[in-house]
Amino acid sequence: MSESTMQPRGSLARIALGLAIAATLSACATGTNPRDPLEGYNRAMFKFNDTVDQVALKPVATAYKTVTPSFVQTGVGNFFGNLSDVWSAVNNLLQGKGEAGLQDVVRVSMNSTFGLLGLIDIASQAGLPKHNEDFGQTLGWYGVRPGPYVMLPLLGPSTVRDTVALPLDITGDPWRYKNPAYVRNIGTVTRVVDKRAALLDATNLMEAAALDRYEFIRDGFLQARESKVFDGDTDRRDRKLPKNDTSDYEPEYDARPQSAPAEAPPATATAQLVPADLVTSGSNTVAAEARPQE
Repeated sequence: MSESTMQPRGSLARIALGLAIAATLSACATGTNPRDPLEGYNRAMFKFNDTVDQVALKPVATAYKTVTPSFVQTGVGNFFGNLSDVWSAVNNLLQGKGEAGLQDVVRVSMNSTFGLLGLIDIASQAGLPKHNEDFGQTLGWYGVRPGPYVMLPLLGPSTVRDTVALPLDITGDPWRYKNPAYVRNIGTVTRVVDKRAALLDATNLMEAAALDRYEFIRDGFLQARESKVFDGDTDRRDRKLPKNDTSDYEPEYDARPQSAPAEAPPATATAQLVPADLVTSGSNTVAAEARPQE
């Protein structure tokens, strides 16, 4: 790997860590939502990301979806999904989820061989579930709280915990080590465009709705992350918290039945269709599913 290639990636890691530190120390930041004390900054960054998306990423993704055969798009999604299973296996094992980690290992082995380097998702057809685990989820599994919500430039929605974990997620991405560099760069662009193309219908629906898109994405992201960290089991989440904890921890997602049924807000269901990678290309969205692989 050339020094010129390593330099931008090192800069990205430093930016991510700097943002995490800034978010942690921003006690004087304005914002009425306790989970989003950096709302002023986050909204400005959301607007920047949205502008980049509308001007560059979305038009390219629209053209890609129009001219690229669906089977090619499926193959691209499967190929990079297979690569993400490698890091997912590592994080499942780090979390002590041996069965899930072994399934990920078998998935990679099957798809990389019988699935033609991952272009065909043989493993899902064989009944092996796909897991999307990253190091931010691993930290959360062991009780590290998400901290404030933060919108990263180009990389999109995150939290302080996930931002701190981002450099390691980047390091754990197998495509990062692909040589020669021009092939790696072409693949990275294709990966981003393919993910954005898979989200076009969902984002078009969201953009047409009369709602605050910033809040919609923030709340949907926080709910999805909470659910992913504990695999939807909020009882396990509570056991991970320290005993006699009197802090102001407020879970953003609770899957347990409520005493009285409440009507779910319309955005909740749609949020499951709009993961964190709306306007993003970074490692924290690589593990997110833009297109179902099962």
